[in-house]
Amino acid sequence: MGTYKAFLIFFLNFLHLSIAKNLQENNTLSLSFPLTTTPLSQSSTLKSNYLFSSKAMTNTIPSLNYKSNFKYSMALIVTLPIGTPPQDQQMVLDTGSQLSWIQCNKKLPKKTPPTTFDPSLSSSFSVLPCNHPLCKPRIPDFTLPTSCDQNRLCHYSYFYADGTLAEGNLVREKITFPNSQTTPPLILGCATESRDAEGILGMNLGRYSFVSQAKVQKFSYCVPHKQGNKIMPSGTFYLGQNPNSHRFQYINLLTFPQSQSMPNMDPLAYTLGMVGIKMGGKRLNISEKVFRPDAGGSGQTMIDSGTQYTFLVEEAYSKVRDEVVRLVGPKLKKGYVFGESLDMCFDAINSVQASQAIGDMTLEFENGVEIVINKENVLDDVGGGVHCVGIGRSQSLGIASNIIGNFHQQNLWVEFDLSNKRVGFGKVECK
Repeated sequence: MGTYKAFLIFFLNFLHLSIAKNLQENNTLSLSFPLTTTPLSQSSTLKSNYLFSSKAMTNTIPSLNYKSNFKYSMALIVTLPIGTPPQDQQMVLDTGSQLSWIQCNKKLPKKTPPTTFDPSLSSSFSVLPCNHPLCKPRIPDFTLPTSCDQNRLCHYSYFYADGTLAEGNLVREKITFPNSQTTPPLILGCATESRDAEGILGMNLGRYSFVSQAKVQKFSYCVPHKQGNKIMPSGTFYLGQNPNSHRFQYINLLTFPQSQSMPNMDPLAYTLGMVGIKMGGKRLNISEKVFRPDAGGSGQTMIDSGTQYTFLVEEAYSKVRDEVVRLVGPKLKKGYVFGESLDMCFDAINSVQASQAIGDMTLEFENGVEIVINKENVLDDVGGGVHCVGIGRSQSLGIASNIIGNFHQQNLWVEFDLSNKRVGFGKVECK
């Protein structure tokens, strides 16, 4: 496994935003793309994703259906054919962010794949001028810092929590698919200053996420079981109708009035009504209120493809840790914390016994829907012979929300049904 920060991917999306407009549209898009997985570069970690919105696009997009396999390690990396003619671009599939951006930096480290986008080779590429409405400050939902560069073009900046910076221009560009089918020009970031090897495919509920601009009504993925740090098993990704959806159990997304001010909440995330946690068949004594946003937005529970592990607010985390200590306390690795967040860890010699003793873990939601995490998936091999329970304190990230990461979405269909404002789950052996 790469640097210890590699799993903290694009989850600090808790800015002062207004509720996104209803995403229901008559036109639908159904696509799928080739996916691979690679450890993210260090500057891809601990990022605050600035989100923004504008008027919904009105372009008509034909209904398409595509399916693709992908490999899974720590993040899902989708390869999109961007531009005319298309150039393959690697982007992190991230349901926790809105702005999609591609890597236009020609000064990337030599060890990274040669996937930098060259605007001069695309006939459909255009840059937003400074007088574009999205480039004006203090408009609703537009919290991405922008300015006018020396060429009178709209310049944006990503400020990372680790002190680094990625910046570039806001642009319009098409995504060109097989059979000569393309999207309308989409608003993207074109990063010219960044150490990242890949960009971001923003998939949240914001009006300028990829799914909103392309009018995607459904998308789904199946994360396969992780088998150590070197083996990358294959999973499946759909944009559009999933033929397995008749077996899914659905949870309605929680929505909030636009007038409701909740400074600690991300209103553009996929927020679920979680009600409890079971370990080894035992329901922990955690109030349901812990999993719901309070008056300030603290306690929101979201599902995020761009975060590797699961993070819980202190009241929930402490109950989980107390149960782990009760079951396998003497086997815990004393004084050890992985990635500044995971502190329920074991040496390899104790990890199998610990996994058996802890047993299956179940995340409980409204309507009796459950995500059952098999005991084999409760602990993760973090390298160096150490295995950790894949749950950390949200406080260690400086947030006050619960996040269900992709590690605890293994062997599970997860469908984001935007037209019906719900998320579906289906147990399966992903491959």
